[in-house]
Amino acid sequence: MSILKGSSNPEGPKKQFRWRVSTSDDPPEIYNFTLYLSVMIFGMLGVARGYDEGCIAGTVVQHSFILEFGLKNPAKSASQLANLKSNITSMVQLGSIGGALVAMYFVDRFGRIRTLQGLCAFWIVAAIIQITSHSVGQLYAGRLLEGFAIGQTVVCGPTYLSEVAPKNIRGLCNCVFAGSVYMGIMLGYFANYGTALHVSDTSRLQWVAPNSVKIILAGLLLIGSLIFCIESPRWLIKKGHHEKGVTNLSKIRNLPVDHPYILSEVADVNEQIQQLEQASSSHSVWQIMKEFGTVSSLRYRLILGLSAQALGQWSGANAITIYSPEFFAMVGKSTVTEQLLMTGVLGVVKFTSAYLCAFFFIDFLGRRKSLYIGITTQLLASLYFAIYLSKVPEAANKNAVLNASQKAAGRGAMAMIYMNGVGWTMGWNSIQYLINSEIFPLRSRNVATSFIMVFHFANQYANSKAVPSMLLGMTAAGSFYFFFAVLVLGLLWCWFFLPEVAGRSLESMEELFNLPWYLIGRKGAKLCPDHSEITRVHYHGEKEGAARISISDKGEATHFEGLDAEDDSLQSKHSNDIRV
Repeated sequence: MSILKGSSNPEGPKKQFRWRVSTSDDPPEIYNFTLYLSVMIFGMLGVARGYDEGCIAGTVVQHSFILEFGLKNPAKSASQLANLKSNITSMVQLGSIGGALVAMYFVDRFGRIRTLQGLCAFWIVAAIIQITSHSVGQLYAGRLLEGFAIGQTVVCGPTYLSEVAPKNIRGLCNCVFAGSVYMGIMLGYFANYGTALHVSDTSRLQWVAPNSVKIILAGLLLIGSLIFCIESPRWLIKKGHHEKGVTNLSKIRNLPVDHPYILSEVADVNEQIQQLEQASSSHSVWQIMKEFGTVSSLRYRLILGLSAQALGQWSGANAITIYSPEFFAMVGKSTVTEQLLMTGVLGVVKFTSAYLCAFFFIDFLGRRKSLYIGITTQLLASLYFAIYLSKVPEAANKNAVLNASQKAAGRGAMAMIYMNGVGWTMGWNSIQYLINSEIFPLRSRNVATSFIMVFHFANQYANSKAVPSMLLGMTAAGSFYFFFAVLVLGLLWCWFFLPEVAGRSLESMEELFNLPWYLIGRKGAKLCPDHSEITRVHYHGEKEGAARISISDKGEATHFEGLDAEDDSLQSKHSNDIRV
């Protein structure tokens, strides 16, 4: 073992263009089975939301469901029927507002794992209420309670994933959640397609069976959390359980508690907590809410998160997800079975593109470039669909007879529905959960994420309520021109306001957001590189069976060659430099 001063490369070894998990900066042990299991369980929380969206999209066009709940009652006007359908579909979004709001308390008071287990219990009860429904009122109650559970998932899941993920794959880990939304949508689509094919139109089982799957999904997540998950080290340290927090961090990083990487990460967390405690001695929700208005860096982050949700929810993707069978009817798919099959394929496309983005874009290209590509793809697809419906307005009529050229244009429009889904999963869908969970300090992270997701669900509720009326009042073409305009605005927003935070530690965000507001988005990453303790620790591979670690310090680097369990004196000496 030797200590070498004055490394020729003070910035650390160059990164090669390959998987971020293979960068030489991080010990390979931090990418381990324990981490992957925890990420998988919390990441799969997105299935709750996705399965409901996919399931309800197919359920409301099932003949048995339509007959049971009067969705084609001749005594009601078209407007009344559209309102009834939107009430059924949007009741989950309404419940999600309450769920996201209480999640700020549950996540902070009981921890990330206990919150997950509680919401799974709510989800099971809600599913039972729905599948035993014979009246619209009971159906509303079940879907409202399901929304209460789903609203908690979007706070609990991304918060946990950001806190346990190594900084270089934080985007990937959060996109496991975003991608699992589309795994759920895909399962929901095909569950309805299967019962439409094999169950009688007069049997309740046609819509009850797909909705019963929710009980299985919730049960699996509940069991998985009991067996495999490790509580967030950052939450434990924040709550004063320092020793347990360090132990959990050691387990999830697969490194000893006195390893320089662990010491550095704990030092960053402690330093941020101390700074925030010095700034304010109060930890109440009211005090944190006041700081969102009085502290400029927090105010900017809150506005950034809120605007991302508004622009994403009104980009049209949510409308396509929930009302996709109706849009496929506009491009020539006249039977319910055809519509459900095409809707199922849409679920596969979204699921595939979401995980392609997670593995190849969000951390490699960064948040901004991924969003640029996604919005541009979605924008062009929406514009084509709007032009198609403008030129072939009769396509919106289910009984329309189209000529050969119109049918060809219709096939192009159908392809654009799929491209819209690809753009959404690469862009807004990847950002909308990730951004709130990584830009806020530990003290206010759960409160900020909760408020942003309340706003998210409020917009989704308004959108799902508005779309049926928009299709009637603005026409389908006008609705897609509206979505196109929102997407153009989203591109401008991304260019000016959104900073690049890929690869930064959570604790390094403060310096970035303390810049003048007009510099944060366009130049923040260049003006404020990551100076956190964790970025000073560099892994250089192994030599003679032992790890080679360097810790940079003010332009120099202290190299630890052959760092192992016997190097207690060196680690102890350097722990003074890494402020724990």
